[in-house]
Amino acid sequence: MTIKCSFFQLKNQFIINSQKPKQMRNLSTKGLSMSQAQSISNLCNQNAVEIQRELDSYNNCSKTITVNGESYLLQEGISIPDNVIEKLKIKGDLHACQAFLMEAIKGKEAYMDDLRRATPDLSNLVKPERVYAPDFDELPGVTESWGWTQLSDSEYSEYLQAEAMASHLGQFIHRNGKLSELRKQLPHIASIEWFEVEEGKKTPVKVTKHHMSSPLMVLHEEIAEQHRKYEQRVNYFKAKVKNLTSDENARIQKLNADKAAEFLIIEQKLNEEYQLAMDAYHGEVLRLTMEFNSQRELDIKAAAALRINVDPRFQDVINLFVAPEK
Repeated sequence: MTIKCSFFQLKNQFIINSQKPKQMRNLSTKGLSMSQAQSISNLCNQNAVEIQRELDSYNNCSKTITVNGESYLLQEGISIPDNVIEKLKIKGDLHACQAFLMEAIKGKEAYMDDLRRATPDLSNLVKPERVYAPDFDELPGVTESWGWTQLSDSEYSEYLQAEAMASHLGQFIHRNGKLSELRKQLPHIASIEWFEVEEGKKTPVKVTKHHMSSPLMVLHEEIAEQHRKYEQRVNYFKAKVKNLTSDENARIQKLNADKAAEFLIIEQKLNEEYQLAMDAYHGEVLRLTMEFNSQRELDIKAAAALRINVDPRFQDVINLFVAPEK
């Protein structure tokens, strides 16, 4: 009677190469050992070979030759014996028994190989997925163009007026400006110039100054004072815009920093949860694998002890080579 190996009693989480083990025929805890089966298989083959040699020796006649009055046998006449059918059946039984034994031997070897290649089925284990914190929207900084929009309409109009005043007053008094040129020219103006009305004849030109250095200097100082006043106002608005821009960028950076800190806290928490889940997962994989390996070794040990349970129809052939157990 063929027994069921403990392999079939394993839990559902264990498989052999994702397939069921090959069917085991005629293996039991009692019967022929593998070495006995191999020996008997060889003997079956040798005896079948001998019978085949006898069958091959049958012929239809004998042959003799006479040379110098002496007769010589060229071919012995060997006719088919009356028990030839019995011999053929014996030969058939020998080959059938050999095939039975070899299939059982190979079946056990295949089963042992399946057990050795067995791996635990971890398909029911769900590997933790890495969860990432949602990205936060980083607010962009602002430029001074934004700062100018923060001025009131009145302030911006005042700035435009002050800038225009400072520009045009400055152009008049600065180097290469009209007042600067007039002051530079004034000391070098002669009281008389000469104009050539006819060729070779010069006519005096009376030069009358209507500017004096001192009044021009006073005018320069008055305009410079006005220029400084308007320029200070222009610089005030420019500084205000820069400060507004800097304050807004500082506020934005603070918001971004707060968001980044919150993101890092969430990310750290998710990392810790993921690591704990992975540790638990790997621990479960290790536990199932070790349990499976332990059971597999027991199954291999049990399988190694299996013997060939001889089918009754081959028992007579087996008895030719092995004495029946008492």
